[in-house]
Amino acid sequence: MKDYLAQIEKLGKDAAERALIRDLATDPAKREVFDRLASHLRVLADQVEMAMVERKAGTDPSQP
Repeated sequence: MKDYLAQIEKLGKDAAERALIRDLATDPAKREVFDRLASHLRVLADQVEMAMVERKAGTDPSQP
């Protein structure tokens, strides 16, 4: 469970860092890339959190 929490925290921090870089970037192409990275990392954090909740509830479909 601690592994899940650590990954959620790390992904959240990484997403926030990419969003900061996006906000500071002056090149539109770089802004777009860092926006996509921040969004993707946020989705990954959400998916890890959902997996943690499912596993805790015993509803993980990948577990027999």
